[in-house]
Amino acid sequence: MHPKTYTRALALGLALVVSAPGAGFAQDATTAEQTVDAMNKLWGRHPGLRANHAKGVVLQGSFTPTPEAAKLSKASLFAGPAVTVTVRFSDGTGLPTIADGAKEARPHGFSAKFKLADGGEVDMVLNSLPHFPVATGEEFRDLLVAISQSGPDVPSPKPVETFRASHPAVAAAVGALTTPESFARQAYNGVNAFVFVDAAGKRQAFRWRVEPVAGIATLNAEEAGKRPANFLQEEIVARVAKEPVAFRFLAQLAEPGDPTHDATKPWPKERRMVEMGTLTLTQAVPDSASAEKALLFLPNALTDGIEVSDDPLIDARVQAYAVSFGRRQ
Repeated sequence: MHPKTYTRALALGLALVVSAPGAGFAQDATTAEQTVDAMNKLWGRHPGLRANHAKGVVLQGSFTPTPEAAKLSKASLFAGPAVTVTVRFSDGTGLPTIADGAKEARPHGFSAKFKLADGGEVDMVLNSLPHFPVATGEEFRDLLVAISQSGPDVPSPKPVETFRASHPAVAAAVGALTTPESFARQAYNGVNAFVFVDAAGKRQAFRWRVEPVAGIATLNAEEAGKRPANFLQEEIVARVAKEPVAFRFLAQLAEPGDPTHDATKPWPKERRMVEMGTLTLTQAVPDSASAEKALLFLPNALTDGIEVSDDPLIDARVQAYAVSFGRRQ
């Protein structure tokens, strides 16, 4: 997405008003505004920081595509040569001082901004969830509201227990989460479906999967609890100072009948995986805090050859990120 289009998308996300129900919300608030308000209620407001995934660290590197990538998509990202990439790793929640090893710090996030030769940008917003816990922005807002209403003094069934009972994908998604030994030893998933378009106009739905070249390594709860509060942040900075950190970018290709509109439904594991390229991180950004404040990653910041699918969560995420960005500025 070129800068002018990128700015227009942000403005639309901030300005669009859609009435939606919600406990304790202004009637004219958008679902995105209600979602960010619910996050602020859960974790507090922290000026200059994101409403969710507030704690993070920024690194830089490059992305080199494979020959197979250009066969699936006409995007210049896959035509070569290598392009510059900015990556932000993050902890979950809006708490900027959360311990990296805390259970609540999961899922961990991986956001990447690819700088194209023509001045455009492509964003990818991934996390360690195997799939998303809910299918729509309204359901995500309702989940956050249910959590905020389920304090220790609230009798059972708490609102969050009732919500989970009617949304089984929540337990399936969060139950699979782990704490990594390093951000460089974690796999990340693009829970939303997107669409490749090749030079002949053929369309192929896919989901991203990013795997560490160093292999996946996790910590159990006891081990994670003993680590310093900032161990993931500090370890990745120290690691990249010694040697490059590499990730394989894989595209899981949908087959006819695989749902693209519902992020709670993962596709069968036997679906074909195509290696699209390698991202290599070579340095940490000197002033990560300043870089984080300026960065905005939007799932629909794409380029010709990559398109959004019919997944409603993509637009919901874009609008919520835009609201959060506007408030932290």
